[in-house]
Formats: sequence, structure tokens, C-alpha cells
Amino acid sequence: MFEVLKINAETELNLLLERAKNPKYHDIEEYIKSGGYQALEKALSMSPEEIVDWVDKSTLRGRGGAGFPTGRKWKFALSNPEPRYLICNADESEPGTFKDRVLIERDPHLLIEGIIISSYALGVHQAFIYIRGEYPLGYKILRKAIDEAKRKGLLGKNILNSNFDLEIYVARGGGAYICGEETALIESLEGKRGHPRLKPPFPVQVGLFGRPTVVNNVETLCNIPIIVKLGWEKYTQIGPRNYAGPKLFPVSGKVKKPGVYELPMNVTLREVIFKYAGGIRGNKRLKAIFSGALDCFSYEELDTPMDYSPMGFGGTGTVIVFDEDDDIFEACLKVAQFFEHESCGQCTPCRVGCYEQANLMEKIYKGEANQRDWEAFLYINSHIQPTSICGLGAVAGRLIKQAMQKFPKDFERYKPKKVEVV
Repeated sequence: MFEVLKINAETELNLLLERAKNPKYHDIEEYIKSGGYQALEKALSMSPEEIVDWVDKSTLRGRGGAGFPTGRKWKFALSNPEPRYLICNADESEPGTFKDRVLIERDPHLLIEGIIISSYALGVHQAFIYIRGEYPLGYKILRKAIDEAKRKGLLGKNILNSNFDLEIYVARGGGAYICGEETALIESLEGKRGHPRLKPPFPVQVGLFGRPTVVNNVETLCNIPIIVKLGWEKYTQIGPRNYAGPKLFPVSGKVKKPGVYELPMNVTLREVIFKYAGGIRGNKRLKAIFSGALDCFSYEELDTPMDYSPMGFGGTGTVIVFDEDDDIFEACLKVAQFFEHESCGQCTPCRVGCYEQANLMEKIYKGEANQRDWEAFLYINSHIQPTSICGLGAVAGRLIKQAMQKFPKDFERYKPKKVEVV
């Protein structure tokens, strides 16, 4: 159950996780007692244009992985005519990622408040939360939170006597990783197979039901009430320039204190692992870090900043730690099997490439491969990314390629020996 997940109480920041440490706060009365929905009252006294301007000046970047500036995305959507839609992407299915789950299950009204403020700013009257199918508890909690907000006059018609109307709907995904990609999510929400669309046009131009649509992730939307409450000037004082605001880092693997940590993005990977997560379990030597299924980092890269800069950690902030006893080839095989299972099958390079990559790595791991299999694996690994339609294919071979470069010994031990032909 969720209760076994540790939420660290000694982090530097306490904005996103302030109420999440106490499970009582998914009740609206407790949320309001702690200052909840005050940001909404303030927002409704502002103009929608002013809120968009504040979000833009805050330098908030999307917390779903790509790190695209939220204010810029909103402005793109606003340049297109109404009706517009807002979708909260709660399809958190990347390996090792569980930060949005904490917010949904422990502080759902923070998310609801963020959605209402965002919808008001964007001129949206119908918003959707698309939650992964493996979060049944989160689905029930969100449905209850929406009902509570309606009874308080915070949703529905004429919210807080502002003449602003909004309905929020919750849809459950079918457990497909690909539906975390915004256009595949939209296809699924429309009742179709979750296949990514070709871009452009982008969702802010042609999204849900052919209308301009903003897709923001859970953590991103939970930052909106904080920006409104603090003001964009104070918000930009949190963390480094251009990467402002609190960031959640889910840490798992061979660390002493796994959990979700709320930190500014001027911390380093070293600090996340050794200062906050307590270091390596059993005081063993750190060997590698996977950022979900996207990138691989070595011990020598511990001073990587946890931001969205070209040299930063990026992604969702997911930290999966391996120690000196771990076999990196075996870990990469699991990554390959994950992508094989999650490829939607729409495009041939990803559908065939992910299958063959996983199949060949399994043969190599079992010692059943020959030199030709090894060469085929290298070829396929390097060709999935440049020829696939969406982001899944773009990263299906990336972490594995990085691991081959940074941990060659872990791969060399499985490399088939060349057979001399006499």
C-alpha cells in the first residue's frame, strides 16, 4: 500500500509537500484550514492576462519531463480561438517515477486548485485529468475531491460569484506508457487507440476534439497556486535563475532513505543522493544512476545540476541508484524489455526496433548470441531513435547507448567471442 512510501520531512523546501506529509489533507475542510483555495480567491480578483503574465515571468517549466516553459505554452494556446481545453497529465508511468502519485493521493485539492486557476487564465470551461490505470486509489480520491469542491461552490457554475464556470472530469488510462505522450493521451481521451500524432500541428493549436488544448503535468499544475500566492517575484527567488520553483525528486534503488524530496533545482545529483537520500545502502560504492528510462549517469557525473539546462539532469527528476554489485547490462536489459512492452506499434522503427533490441539483448545475456547478433544489437540500438515518430522511440536506445559508453566492462563480459574461420 501507499503508506510504505517514505516522504522525507527534512527537505529544504516545504511548498508542494507541505500537506502531503499528513494524509488528512485530502479532505477539503483540512485543506481550507491550512490556507487552501486562498490562491484561487486571489486569482479570481486578477485578470486572466495577469495570471498568464505571472506564470510566464515565474519561469516555471513543465515538470513532466520536457521542461518546456509553461507560460510560453499558455500564450501559444491563447493565440488560438475558443473553445479551449486543459488536460492534466497524470499518466505517471516512467520507471522509478512516483512523485505525482504523492500529490494526487495526499494533497488532491492542491491539484484541483491549480487546475481551476489555470483554466480561468486560459479561458477553459472543461478540464480533464487523465490518470494512469494503475492508480485506482488516486482516481477515487480525485473524484471525491472534485465532488467536495463542487459542494463548496469552487467548481461548476459561477465559481465564487466570479461568473466563471468550470467542470473537471477524471478519465482512467489503460496502463499504456505511450499515453504519457501528450498527443497519444489526447487520442486515448477521445476514445481512440493511444497512438501519437505527427507534429505539427501541436496540441495548443489542434488538440482535444480538434480544439486548442494545453496539456500540463500534475506537478506543474500544483505549482500554479504557489505562484499566485507568493507572486512571481518571490517565486523566482526559489532555486537558480531560469529554473525557478520547487522540484520533486523521486529517489529509489540502493539508497538508505528512498522517497520523494522537494528541493530547488540548484542542487546537484550528489546532494540528492548523499545529503538527502542518506547515501548508498550498506555504505557500498555508487556505480550508476538512471533517470527513469531516459539517461544513464556514472559516479564521475555526480556534480550534474538537477535542472533543465543542456548539461542538467532534466526529465522528471527520477533518480534510480545502482551500487557496485549491480550488473548494468542486466539493468539495461530490463529497460529494453520495458520499451518492447510499451511500444504502441504505430511506427515500424519503434515496433520492430524495440522488439529486436530486447530480443537480442536477452540472447546476449543468456550467452546464446554470436558475433552477428552483437553487431545487429549495436545497429538496431543506434537506429531506433532517428527514425521513430514520437519520444518513446527517441529514448528507447538512448540510455542503453550511454551505459555502453560509461560502463564498457559490464557489456564486454557478455560480448560473444569472435569465431575464427579456418
